[in-house]
Amino acid sequence: MARVLFTNIRELVQVREPHVPLLKGSEMAVLPIIKDAYLIIENESITDFGSMSELAEAIDCDEVHDLSGRLVLPSWCDSHTHLVYAGNRSGEFVDRIRGLSYEEIAAKGGGILNSADLLNRTSEDDLYHQSKLRLEELIRLGTGAIEIKSGYGLTVEGELKMLRVIQKLKTHYPVAIKATFLGAHAYPAIFKNNKEAYLDLVVDQMLPEIAAEGLADYVDAFLESGYFSVEDTERLMVAAKRVGLLAKIHVNQFTISGGIKTCVQHGAISVDHLEVLDDNDIAALQQGTTIPVALPGCSFFIQIPYTPGRKLIEAGLPLALASDYNPGTCPTGNMHFIVATACIQMKLTPEEAINAATLNGAYAMGLSNKYGSITKGKIANLIITKPLQSYHEIPYAFATNFIDEVYVNGEKWG
Repeated sequence: MARVLFTNIRELVQVREPHVPLLKGSEMAVLPIIKDAYLIIENESITDFGSMSELAEAIDCDEVHDLSGRLVLPSWCDSHTHLVYAGNRSGEFVDRIRGLSYEEIAAKGGGILNSADLLNRTSEDDLYHQSKLRLEELIRLGTGAIEIKSGYGLTVEGELKMLRVIQKLKTHYPVAIKATFLGAHAYPAIFKNNKEAYLDLVVDQMLPEIAAEGLADYVDAFLESGYFSVEDTERLMVAAKRVGLLAKIHVNQFTISGGIKTCVQHGAISVDHLEVLDDNDIAALQQGTTIPVALPGCSFFIQIPYTPGRKLIEAGLPLALASDYNPGTCPTGNMHFIVATACIQMKLTPEEAINAATLNGAYAMGLSNKYGSITKGKIANLIITKPLQSYHEIPYAFATNFIDEVYVNGEKWG
């Protein structure tokens, strides 16, 4: 691969040393930058960077790109998506406009069950084609590492189909992809009166088969009133740990269940949503290494409270931001919009939001050793902006496409 030199970068954003895996509390307010910078990438990796005043006059490179007026930052790291799905749920969008709640839509057969029905009637090839178009769009929008969940199959065949599509995306696209098994997303209609039997199917049949085929990196459950209980989720986490899979759990979206403490006790890598929290939840998070993940796009779209990110940060905790890209409650994976929404609605500073969507997002996927910052030796997944005065303009101009070029594994994308 070519050795590429970028010069005259107005701001090189998110410059870190290799020993920084994530940021907590007040650390999140600091976003290191180098002004008037250079950057060198080679063999997929970042090899050198610094101030232009430090750049040797005679340097051997295959390509040189003058980025005068432009910014460079690491690609977004989106740690929570449902990108693999069939069709869409635009009809439910209209139902919400007319006043129906998420729970009311689900009760009349919509929501997750609607997506599951359509997915199980869609071929694996068709599902892959729909999903790859979404992934290609997200790469153009600057996402360089992404987690993708199953959970719209709710049958052995459907869940395996989804996870195999995720595997195919991993094979054919250069971005980092993590797969999460979310069989415990909802109860299929045929198990409405025998929920324990469905959980048995998830734990005793789906999970061992998925683990044997190496189709998942993590497991997840929708720990919420009317869905899966704390005890159900604990059973799944224990079974998953036996086959070498850690958990990333949906929790506290609508109700406080006490489940965060259980997730922390079982070493979940993340707990996601957290739109409602109490002091006990925050105390539990302070006792472990589980990272909270906020999904402000979901709050925006279905008009529910926003995760109290300020409270989490002021408690000395880390925070990641992710898109929750899915057909029902957040039909976008545009991380620029997520970062802007976190600033506008959650009152995160631009520094906190960018840290949450890059380095901490990578940590929430177990990827911060290779992604999420401008660090020597890390993978060169980069966003090159159009001319900007400052990174503050990224969340400020929330609906403007500020991206000029994207690099993935050291090569220009598209």
